[in-house]
Amino acid sequence: MSEINKVVVHYLDGRIVKGTTQDFFPNRPLFHLTPPSGPVLDIKCRDLKAVFFVRDLVGDDRRRDLRGFVTGPAETSLGKKIAVRFKDGELMCGYSLTFTPEREGFFVSPSDPGSNNLRIYVVMAAAAEVKAGVAAEALAQRHLGDQAA
Repeated sequence: MSEINKVVVHYLDGRIVKGTTQDFFPNRPLFHLTPPSGPVLDIKCRDLKAVFFVRDLVGDDRRRDLRGFVTGPAETSLGKKIAVRFKDGELMCGYSLTFTPEREGFFVSPSDPGSNNLRIYVVMAAAAEVKAGVAAEALAQRHLGDQAA
């Protein structure tokens, strides 16, 4: 039997749906999500920005994730530093073992170890810019500098 994963699905149009899934695979065009109440939903990956695999579906509204990169090495057991700027302007920083620009998506482990997110599947079509290594640091600093101005 497949593992039950708690997920928060972010659509390209801004909608967010929470629930559980047992059949998410990166190379498949759809998966099923069971919300806390209501029928099972068919989720089409082409409509998504990202799938957040989380510790808890409720989360903590008072908690603020650390922005940019937590001080750390350029590469860890979680992969190389990576920064993703989505088409909607959001910046995500973390580490990835699976980033390849030719794929439809890739997994990111959050740079903030206290995050509710365990890992995030980023859909490449939703990304405006993806940088790895030193270039990821530069993208994060540039983006956060623009936000402060």
